[in-house]
Amino acid sequence: MKTDWKRREFLKKTSAAAIATMGLGTPFTGLLSSCSGNQGMPSTADSVILLYMAGGMAHTETFDPKKYTPFRKGMESNEVLSTFPSVPTVLDGIHFSEGLEKIGQIIDRGALIRSYVAADLGHILHTRHQYHWHTCYEPPQSVLVPHMGSWVAKELGPLNPVIPPFININQRFTVGEGEELKAFHSAGFLGSEYGPFLIPDPTGGLESVRPPEGMNTKRFESRNQLYERLVQESALGEYGSDYQKESLKRSMEQAYILLNSPEAKAFDLTEEPKEKYDIYNTGRFGLGCLMARRLVDEGARFISVTTEYEPFFGWDTHENGHTRLVDMKKMIDSPIAQLIKDLDESGRLERTLVIVASEFSRDMMTEGRPDLKVKDQVEVPDFIEDMKNYGMHRHFTDGCSMLMFGGGIKRGHVFGKTADERPCKTVENPIKIDSVHQTMYHALGIDPEKHYEIEKRPFYTTPDGLGKPVMDLLV
Repeated sequence: MKTDWKRREFLKKTSAAAIATMGLGTPFTGLLSSCSGNQGMPSTADSVILLYMAGGMAHTETFDPKKYTPFRKGMESNEVLSTFPSVPTVLDGIHFSEGLEKIGQIIDRGALIRSYVAADLGHILHTRHQYHWHTCYEPPQSVLVPHMGSWVAKELGPLNPVIPPFININQRFTVGEGEELKAFHSAGFLGSEYGPFLIPDPTGGLESVRPPEGMNTKRFESRNQLYERLVQESALGEYGSDYQKESLKRSMEQAYILLNSPEAKAFDLTEEPKEKYDIYNTGRFGLGCLMARRLVDEGARFISVTTEYEPFFGWDTHENGHTRLVDMKKMIDSPIAQLIKDLDESGRLERTLVIVASEFSRDMMTEGRPDLKVKDQVEVPDFIEDMKNYGMHRHFTDGCSMLMFGGGIKRGHVFGKTADERPCKTVENPIKIDSVHQTMYHALGIDPEKHYEIEKRPFYTTPDGLGKPVMDLLV
């Protein structure tokens, strides 16, 4: 019985991207390409690594610090702008929040964006904003919308035919709001073969891509063939077009190829020299950054590494904001800095676009944005008596920070500005999500006119194809 359970778990792992995100209850009639425009666009990037700070990373506590107000009992909440002192970076006149010194020493190799403005989606829910960030479309939608990584996988294909073109590291779906998270970890109408290959824990990465102990190759082949037949004859039943069925079958074939390849060792972090492993080892996120670097070396196309979204954990600070961020900064500072240094020293940064981002920011007082406040989700006292109230606990959408490195991004560039006093909102060069996506697609050489006909209407990489790249960020 135990062996059977292991085999079932393996089948779930190898088909996770396909099964968890297919939307089997949604009948699709087919997929028609109707691309127009330049088919041979130049590119400055081959791969993307998205480092996602899930839960709402406060800009004034990270990459855009304001006046530091140290904790004291009885202090007025409204006077708190930053709960950490600022520290200089390698760029003259540019400071980060204390705890991010190592990223500050490599920011001259990329661009600092201080003016991302998140969408107004009504009552603020993390998974709604994360859906919007990763797909560029506001939920709900009448069709299954592809994740940005799936667009890249579909349009560019794999750099290495053995390595899945879209790999997602460190997000489990067994935590709170797991079903909502699945909604955008999907290739949608593009087909399962372009969905994310899921690695929920990088410390067990190799276990995610090989048969269970005791299953020989012949028995695995037999089970894989049986699984394909079940998919074709019964798993989808009357739902799903022939295109979707074939795409699901191809996704299983790709997983099988990977299992038998030497490239599978890229997922095994024990192969890494100890001194380098220890630099990255700040937890699952840090080791995810290490795995991302190893996978880029093997030809991965799009890799997402997240600090993981779980309600009220990580960056989702509804209280104890200051003390929580001390730990979050320790989690991200060394691995992000080392990833950029390793890519730069190997020469891969030139063709690898690295993005550090979050769905929105946080503020002590404002929920939403100053001119369009929404219902407060955190009670903030007028005066702070307890350390748990010291920090940025409300969701703020009108000024967020991002970092971009490599892949044609300008070095040592600062874009946008937020106000120095509350509300610390964007006051120069606002950038919205369609421009973030289109800047990435432009660097990769993906045609902005690319679209597919779904339900007899064109569906673009950005809504109505209106997204424009921010050329000022690109060399």
